[in-house]
Amino acid sequence: MIRHCVEESNVDGDMSVIDPTKIRHVTVAGGRIALISGLIDPASHLNLDLPDHRATICIIAERFAVGAEVKMDSDGLVFATVPRSLYGHYGHLDYTQRLVDMINAVSTNQGKRKQASKQEREATRSRKKASIQRENKK
Repeated sequence: MIRHCVEESNVDGDMSVIDPTKIRHVTVAGGRIALISGLIDPASHLNLDLPDHRATICIIAERFAVGAEVKMDSDGLVFATVPRSLYGHYGHLDYTQRLVDMINAVSTNQGKRKQASKQEREATRSRKKASIQRENKK
């Protein structure tokens, strides 16, 4: 499951988020961050004019890194709340279109990464082949 998440250093003694612009989406497995995204978009997550996807509670991680532990107690995940005073009026936005744009951007980036990985593998093979050929000439 995808969760809103904050670093432990961004939570005060009352279990409130200090700076909500530093919230990220994460997935958790085995009490640790398994996947992590970029920072949230305040216009969609901290917008009083858009109630559908507001970041109201966040799990707490020791730090933002894959493998970092998330806070848990005997009841499960520990949450920090985002104080209402930290939300703003950003106006209406087309959340569905933003979601479509994000999915397209992720797909494009994954395609670029796959292409870069393929090029890196081919370059590594070429270097190995050249190294073997040099060794055989000796």
